Amino acid sequence: MKITVRKGNQNDIESIYNLVVELAVFEREPDAVTATLADYNTAFNDGRIFCLVAENDNQIIGMMIYYYAFSTWKGKMMYLEDFYVREAYRSQKVGDRLFDAFIEHCNTLGCILTKWQVLDWNQRAQSFYKRKGATIEQNWYNGKLYL
Repeated sequence: MKITVRKGNQNDIESIYNLVVELAVFEREPDAVTATLADYNTAFNDGRIFCLVAENDNQIIGMMIYYYAFSTWKGKMMYLEDFYVREAYRSQKVGDRLFDAFIEHCNTLGCILTKWQVLDWNQRAQSFYKRKGATIEQNWYNGKLYL
């Protein structure tokens, strides 16, 4: 098996979108994805999102979607919106390679910080992030308001 990690391009958007749908199922929210493939294409073409993909035999098996944000306390940051590796490829360092490429890209762009969310029941993901040196905050609650 030869896994490669690279920046996503326009031709990858449909595969990335399909992995986001898989992620929603994994996160026990199978009907939560209401953004369309057209929304993804527009966001990518407008430069509002960055994507990384992991491939095996020219098939996308993992992805990350992230975008610029700003920390009023720290400055320029990147927000990691989605990070998913197909189950058959977990525990094979695919996630490590994607995450390392993400951090490298953040450093190249001069980011000071990156943030993301991880579900409280996803101990495997929490352990992964801690192994990478991340802090998993316990004292903040997420807020959201649909408009």
